[in-house]
Amino acid sequence: MRLTLKIWRQAGPQDKGGFETYTVDEISEDMSFLEMLDELNEQLQDAGQEPVAFDSDCREGICGMCGLMISGQAHGPEVTTTCQLHMRSFRDGEEITVEPWRASAFPVIRDLVVDRGAFDRIIQAGGFISVDTGAAPDAAATQVPKVQADRAFDSATCIGCGACVAACPNASGMLFLGSKITHLGELPQGQAERSARVVDMVAQHDHEGFGGCTNIGECAASCPKEIPLDVISQLNKDLRVASRTRR
Repeated sequence: MRLTLKIWRQAGPQDKGGFETYTVDEISEDMSFLEMLDELNEQLQDAGQEPVAFDSDCREGICGMCGLMISGQAHGPEVTTTCQLHMRSFRDGEEITVEPWRASAFPVIRDLVVDRGAFDRIIQAGGFISVDTGAAPDAAATQVPKVQADRAFDSATCIGCGACVAACPNASGMLFLGSKITHLGELPQGQAERSARVVDMVAQHDHEGFGGCTNIGECAASCPKEIPLDVISQLNKDLRVASRTRR
């Protein structure tokens, strides 16, 4: 395949940045999108040019590091992570636009790399349970109904990639936040801090500069782990309950 790439280049957080156009040849349809970018960077290095900076780690769809806006879609045309997106999803001769996540809470560090530390700070605000240290309890010591266990597990599959924020017109992080609230809220171990958790995490979300949710649904549609939109309903329910009990 021969492709034309319009890639966002930005030297640093304070740099204005802009698009630059590149052409890559002999791209196999079996390559992942990141492998295609690797090929581009080898081409740039051979020509004595600065390679394109982008995030990646496991390249197995697990870590959530590889988020990119690809032709206006978070992670590209398939519901998967960028590292698991393959070039067979594109046509020979196609022009592809590649950008970083666009959200004030995710400032650009360089080129396609953004700072997603805001998610970490939201987790630090309440995305945990307090337990005694020591030996792990027996797996069957705390009984969890299957419906709640399944919902907690499904919510816990969120990898914090930020696609929900990038896809949302308001740059809201409510799908991410809702998944973390629902994950712990469905488990017995998460009940003691349930009210404080949702209040503190929502406050941190707003402090970081994320927008509000208006139920457009782009977040769930772009989520590579298919987190359902109803986790936001659970978040709102928990917040209403916590607000009443804290008065």
